[in-house]
Amino acid sequence: MSPSSGGEPVTFKAACPECRACFELAADALRLAIGGSRRATFYSFTCPECSAQVRKPAGERIVELLTGGGVSTLRSL
Repeated sequence: MSPSSGGEPVTFKAACPECRACFELAADALRLAIGGSRRATFYSFTCPECSAQVRKPAGERIVELLTGGGVSTLRSL
């Protein structure tokens, strides 16, 4: 997961573990959940190729990139 910005809207490069497609997603296509532990902190999206619901762990750097890129964040206890 890495942001790609040519100036205006931020997009994020992502890959689907189901169909192995690589694509770019806009910030509004991603969801970030920050929990009280590493296990409860993740980002998710729907694969635009196969419609799989993808959930991946989000470490500190990923959280920083996603929040800085405008991804909506849900914080839980």
